Amino acid sequence: MSANRIQHKVNHVALVVDCSGSMRQHQNQLIRVVDEFVAGLKAESDSLGHETRISLYAFDHKVENLVWDMDVKHLPSMRGLYKVKNGATALIEASLKSLDDLGHIWEEYGEHSFLQIVVTDGEENASGGDRRHDGDMAVLGPWLDRITARMGSLPDHWTSAILVPNSLAKRTAQNYGFPAGNIAIWDADSQEGVKEAIGTVRAAATSFLRGREKGVRGTKNLFAVGQDISVDDVRANLEPIAADKYRLLEVDTDTAVRLFVDSHPDVTYERGSCYYQLGTRVQVQPDKEVIVVEKNTDRAYTGDAARSLLFGTGIRGTVSVKAGHNPDLEVYVQSRSVNRKLKAKTRLLVMV
Repeated sequence: MSANRIQHKVNHVALVVDCSGSMRQHQNQLIRVVDEFVAGLKAESDSLGHETRISLYAFDHKVENLVWDMDVKHLPSMRGLYKVKNGATALIEASLKSLDDLGHIWEEYGEHSFLQIVVTDGEENASGGDRRHDGDMAVLGPWLDRITARMGSLPDHWTSAILVPNSLAKRTAQNYGFPAGNIAIWDADSQEGVKEAIGTVRAAATSFLRGREKGVRGTKNLFAVGQDISVDDVRANLEPIAADKYRLLEVDTDTAVRLFVDSHPDVTYERGSCYYQLGTRVQVQPDKEVIVVEKNTDRAYTGDAARSLLFGTGIRGTVSVKAGHNPDLEVYVQSRSVNRKLKAKTRLLVMV
């Protein structure tokens, strides 16, 4: 390779969306929020100077490619492309086809990474044909072998993730080979659930693109936040909070937030004054403030840009997130519930 050639970063994103009959109630909402997701990819790619190309797939018992490896700057609206049908759910076949298709992309020039995200409101019941098999192992067995083998052999610069409707579907996805950290649960029974699901995907894609700047080309912990930002990022974009305006308290046992604060005579509980340390997956509503704390100094930062820094530009709705591993920073989320359960071996930030 010529020493003068620019080694630009190229991201190939495949969004694979269920269009089986049960998705009918979500069709219009899904079109709108996927368009927002694509707009977010474009904004983040422009900001970072990446080339990001997107492929869209829809599946019921058949798998259809709607858009192939198109620059996000030129992608039309999903309206007119995505349409819910009456079929069953060929989840494994759709996952495999999108991976196999991406595998045909030439990688000789540029630094390429691949991100596949599957969104389904049900479980596999139709791969391999036009008729439901409903788990018949004579039909399903070979497909299980294929997807576990494919997932197990993905190169390090490939990331495969999935959104599923419940914990049973999550365990099934893990059996297929999706890494646990790349599986998120969404509320498939509500309109708001679609918005939250795509918001979660958008935050994850933002984290993925930013990770590329730090040399990370693939991840098994996609649906986590805070792992891709640095102390310099925080200091440059957020506002410091005066040290006498907050307290950080060690939580030594599982307890309710108000009970915990009331046990400390030097602080007073007020609704909205407490921020719990982000750990396992929670839903963060758009009106909840977030604070970032430096581990070494306990300096705290917040501001209007905090949510954008953590979740991605333009994400206004509820997002489902968990804490990623960051050796230098902790993320705290505002709570307005007196019964918020605090976990032992975490901290609580209280504004005073």
